[in-house]
Amino acid sequence: MSLQLGQIAPDFEQDSTEGRLRFHEWLGDSWGILFSHPKDYTPVCTTELAEVARLKPEWDKRRVKPIGLSVDPASSHKGWEKDIEETQGQAVNFPMLADADRKVSDLYGMVHPAADPLVTVRSVFVIDPARKIRLILIYPPSTGRNFQEILRAIDSLQLTDRHKVATPVNWKQGEPVIIVPSLSDEDAKQRFPQGWKTLKPYLRIVELPKE
Repeated sequence: MSLQLGQIAPDFEQDSTEGRLRFHEWLGDSWGILFSHPKDYTPVCTTELAEVARLKPEWDKRRVKPIGLSVDPASSHKGWEKDIEETQGQAVNFPMLADADRKVSDLYGMVHPAADPLVTVRSVFVIDPARKIRLILIYPPSTGRNFQEILRAIDSLQLTDRHKVATPVNWKQGEPVIIVPSLSDEDAKQRFPQGWKTLKPYLRIVELPKE
């Protein structure tokens, strides 16, 4: 199944390290990040899971719930979590889906046809409170993810949901943004009384007040 941005994230019920879980119900009114791992006891994933757990204050600040997935059973996940804490100095503090029947992996297209059919690629799905898929990233099994970039992208999504703006290249929270071309200067004056800098009629740079 090929999922697209803006599509409703498929709901599912699956076992996890925190018991049986229905995805949409578990999300509640939060954002979610669903990310897959090739399988348990893999070296790159060991570092990734610890980093996601370490970033809990950042996820909480943004109302984001992380949830991992691997195609091994929950009992295997539990053993792996002990290794993660021992080697990375950080306990896992979010649920890991036990997708032994590959129901969720197939639903989200996490098994790449050119890869080993028994393992998933490193997929990332960012899902908003309306259950819409807002970002999709797919990494090869050998390349660890950059979760700082994922946080940056979530900051952009949440900011641009609140204002008629877009974020420029390499943007970070607190930096100037771009007024979207669909907003007229007249309407922009109402939204941005602080004024903006016009580089071209389609490129207007504005600094937003701190929220």
